[in-house]
Amino acid sequence: MARREAAGSMFVLLAGAGYTGRRVLTMLPSNAVAALSRSQVDTDRRLFSFDLDSASDLPLKLPSRYGVIYTVPPAGEPPDARLRNFLALVSPARFVYISTTGVYGDHGGRSVTETSALNSSNPQAASRVAAEALLEDWSRQNDVELVILRVPGIYGPGRLGTERIRSGAPVIAEDDANPGNRIHVDDLARCCVAALDEDVPDGVYNVGDGDNRSSTEFTNAVARQLSLPAPPQISRAEAERRFSRQRMAFLSDSRVVDTTKMRDVLGVIPRYTNPEDGIRASL
Repeated sequence: MARREAAGSMFVLLAGAGYTGRRVLTMLPSNAVAALSRSQVDTDRRLFSFDLDSASDLPLKLPSRYGVIYTVPPAGEPPDARLRNFLALVSPARFVYISTTGVYGDHGGRSVTETSALNSSNPQAASRVAAEALLEDWSRQNDVELVILRVPGIYGPGRLGTERIRSGAPVIAEDDANPGNRIHVDDLARCCVAALDEDVPDGVYNVGDGDNRSSTEFTNAVARQLSLPAPPQISRAEAERRFSRQRMAFLSDSRVVDTTKMRDVLGVIPRYTNPEDGIRASL
């Protein structure tokens, strides 16, 4: 299938101009996109200041037909009040939601597809499960095409954990490490843009680079390219005592994310299928 790099002529409202959102912004025609940002708006005229938690109206007038890319994380306890507030303000033709592969939870290292059971094991992932369910109900009731992108760990410029490596912080021993799933931010942005294409069937898509080296292997690869010593390795039992609960939740779930549908249906072949290349480009 041919790679899809553009969203066509549909105007795009981008909710959330953070790390991923900014990358998406650079890939869309400047006259066909507007972005909502909670942080201070800079000189980019496509950015509009907007507080998703409390706003009662959008800060711009939208065309009659448009698409939405929503990159904002859930807020508070499910159901996501931030998302519910936003949905009351929009009526798009297509809605692209950035979720997480964390919704699958622990599958004992086995492969997961878009139809695998959801077994979220931490509050963050549980919030995404609830948000997906909310969106599915809303999209059916309002005749909106919904695309959910389930995203693994995101890396790229400024997101390589270099400070942790320089500080000598330990990593979990390779023998105790689980398979990893990740995607370079530029490839994720390409997936977001491709998902806007109305020729792409709506539904759920796993995204990722298809490389399943562990977080320990990935960190060691970053260290090598920085010409730094490999971080010290500790056992999983020691990590349980030393790492934060959130970090351990990320490291404890074991699964391999199948991205066949991303390639064959969404039509995106990652540029950085080898993290070594993605790390090099990010540095």
